[in-house]
Amino acid sequence: MTAVSLPPLDRSEVKATLGERLINGLVVLALHLLLLYAALYVSVKNELVELPTSISVRLLPMLEERKPDLPARPLPPPPKAVPQVHKPVQAAPVLAVETPMAAPATFVVAPQPPAPPAPPAIAPPAPVAVVAARFDADYLHNPKPAYPAISRRNGEEGKVLLKVRVSPQGAALEVAVSRSSGFSRLDTAALDAVTRWRFVPARRGDEAVESSVIVPVTFALE
Repeated sequence: MTAVSLPPLDRSEVKATLGERLINGLVVLALHLLLLYAALYVSVKNELVELPTSISVRLLPMLEERKPDLPARPLPPPPKAVPQVHKPVQAAPVLAVETPMAAPATFVVAPQPPAPPAPPAIAPPAPVAVVAARFDADYLHNPKPAYPAISRRNGEEGKVLLKVRVSPQGAALEVAVSRSSGFSRLDTAALDAVTRWRFVPARRGDEAVESSVIVPVTFALE
């Protein structure tokens, strides 16, 4: 026999052939599994029983036990109607009262004396005017306030208003500064002098009364 020499196989071709076989085997296996799954699905589907979608339930009323028929009792006869007798209503007797006629008046009203004249209206007494107290009467001889020497040197001038409460006897009970001159030395000099003054008291009619009066004191440099 003549020996035939085969060319050597390439490794890349051997690897390609093995790969194709492996792929073909997997494809065949997948087809078998798919056919088996289809056969099982069809057999199981035929055995399934469809259930009703809804169930309707209705309660039947219980049958009452029938009682044995009893013989009917005779009904009592209706009561007899009693005829009503209407008695006539008698009107109450009316008493007639005779009113005697008024007798004519036999008396005479005597004439009354004339009313006394009304007393004359008494007018209230007119209020008595009050004459204010005075401090400028010549007979009082009230000394003038002393001008402070320091105020003269400093040229201090001003007018002090003093409020004096005068007693019914004409004495100065209380002296206070109502408006200052602006200089305390001038205010003090006016207070010292007016406190020793005598006054003509205020009078209400013929009565001397207590009152208040404003005394102005002016300090001016000539």
